[in-house]
Amino acid sequence: MKYSKYSTVIIGSGIAGLYAALKIEQQVNLPDGLLLITKSKFGESNSRYAQGGMVAVMKENKNDSTVSHISDTIKAGAGLSEFNAVKYISEHSDEVVKDLLKFGVEFDRDENNNLCFTREAAHSVRRILHSGGDATGKMIEQALCRKVQENENIEIYENTSAVELLIKSNLECKGVLVFNDQTQDYEAIYSPAVILATGGIGQLYKYTTNPAGATGDGIALAYNAGAIMQDMEFVQFHPTALAIDGEENRFLISEAVRGEGAKLCDADGVEFMSKYDERKELAPRDVVTRANFSEMKKNNLPNVYLNAACIDEKELRRHFPNISKKCLENGIDIAHDFIPVAPAAHYYMGGIKTNLRGETSVNGLYAIGEAASTGLHGGNRLASNSLLECVVCAYSVAEYLKSIELKTPKQIDSEMKSHIDRYSDEDIILEEIDVNPLKKKLQNIMWNYAGIFRDESSLQTALIKLKNLKKEFPRNLKCLSTDEYEFRNMLTVAFLIAKCALDRKESRGAHYRTDYPSEADIAVHSCITKDTMKKSIEQETDFVK
Repeated sequence: MKYSKYSTVIIGSGIAGLYAALKIEQQVNLPDGLLLITKSKFGESNSRYAQGGMVAVMKENKNDSTVSHISDTIKAGAGLSEFNAVKYISEHSDEVVKDLLKFGVEFDRDENNNLCFTREAAHSVRRILHSGGDATGKMIEQALCRKVQENENIEIYENTSAVELLIKSNLECKGVLVFNDQTQDYEAIYSPAVILATGGIGQLYKYTTNPAGATGDGIALAYNAGAIMQDMEFVQFHPTALAIDGEENRFLISEAVRGEGAKLCDADGVEFMSKYDERKELAPRDVVTRANFSEMKKNNLPNVYLNAACIDEKELRRHFPNISKKCLENGIDIAHDFIPVAPAAHYYMGGIKTNLRGETSVNGLYAIGEAASTGLHGGNRLASNSLLECVVCAYSVAEYLKSIELKTPKQIDSEMKSHIDRYSDEDIILEEIDVNPLKKKLQNIMWNYAGIFRDESSLQTALIKLKNLKKEFPRNLKCLSTDEYEFRNMLTVAFLIAKCALDRKESRGAHYRTDYPSEADIAVHSCITKDTMKKSIEQETDFVK
């Protein structure tokens, strides 16, 4: 097995990981260099699928203020947003956006070269920046990718999965063990700072807007390392995914389409959102999602419709070129035809508990972006806050690392070394498992029993079915492929979501229990660790080994 060392290791090549790499290289002393790891091709991540845009409370936008943005975020967060986190991220948006411009990120501007702002659901004013119309995530990521590739001080590992964090007995992270799917080689990497920027968990569900790589890897890594997990039950389902299956996900019909005036309706054009909320299409995502899903169930139909024909055709095609193109590929002209839409898993509010410097409860381990739970989103993410959190927290972790000495450990203790050696043990003979049918089983379990509507019976059923599924996957340590490692992580995170959803006996934000339809009087975060989970459900210890 190969051994190496770096001053900082970043796992994940989405916007959070890319921007963190650039800022850390720019201002942190890195005697042993900086390594960026991605399990796929460089630049493929959840970030590139973010169409709607990025919140930015800019000084030149005189109609907006941090007070207004903080208020909107906290209202959407269903009592679980942390005020200090919301305030910090909002107040730093202007500074970070202007820094992104220096790295070549371009946002859409009007004929006078002023930044264009749009409005989305649950925002009180126009404050959403876009790039390339409806390709914001892709455009930001491409610009940052170019800068990372041009930077000779940032080393990149592609097709490489992080399979285990190297944790000392005093709960201190000293590096990471990685696996290259092409060469089948393992490498132990020593580092005093490991940053998880691994994205979300959408692939745990049958219907999702997330790409194939969104399998909860960083969350599972941190959980198995002993880190505190927060609000694991809060999965955000987007109300309007194109109700046509792709190879691995469903195409997102951005929130911004409704922000510009599109209406939800049935096949006859009858609008229905007024039955559910006075804000109609601009209600928070959880409200709109449940409304759409309820209409589908009531009428036993696979989708509802979005009518964008009420928007000026020229403006519609200018603002949403990618949505227009994708729909046309499926025989839908969005300027004249109804768009078939249905809810799909979209964003994860839960994850690894961190502070605003990205620090987890494990020394030397950091998390940023969707894998982290900073307290910004609470129980229901406000539209387009996700990209803002990615860049502000990436900026923040770089600022923090400036203040500490990144001294790479010279060696790992003998107990940890013995554990690492088990991965290269030639005596372990395994037969590769076809995990594709297992993944589909897991996705169906989570969609049917731990999805948009939940109750005690469905969640208990989910746990039982997940436990039985685990028996079909006899892997406790070493796997033979990236697919196997992904499925191992999916099982871990799926179980944690279902268990935490069962424990939260109320409805709040995106977590809706039909047997407990009201909010509890007091909003409380749910926090768990591997040890506390073991103690609370001894019968499930085979999941958390």
